Amino acid sequence: MKTLEELLAIKAKAEKQMNVREEEGAGIRVVVGMATCGIAAGARPVLAGFVEEVAKRNLKDVSVNQTGCIGMCQYEPIVEVFEEGKEKVTYIQMSPEKVARVVADHIVNGNPVVEYTVASLDK
Repeated sequence: MKTLEELLAIKAKAEKQMNVREEEGAGIRVVVGMATCGIAAGARPVLAGFVEEVAKRNLKDVSVNQTGCIGMCQYEPIVEVFEEGKEKVTYIQMSPEKVARVVADHIVNGNPVVEYTVASLDK
């Protein structure tokens, strides 16, 4: 960092990411399990992937948050998507590579990626 402009650009980028993570009244909440089991299974890059993808797409009605243990440690990393008026969708064994598809198909277009969900275990 050599100039004030560079510092201000870094600050603006960080503030934008924080707004994505904490937006009040968001229509869609993405919650990533970040207990020790989730972190050990790779939840940090999954959380970062959702924050980056939501920011990149400039999705204003989406918040990305973290939580503790979701209770299904063998299926970590786990991501839950909450939409007002709809049943929550629980994604299991998430990876950073799966994030873009979940955001595009589910968050943007309203079509959950069933093969990534806990419901796929029933098949």
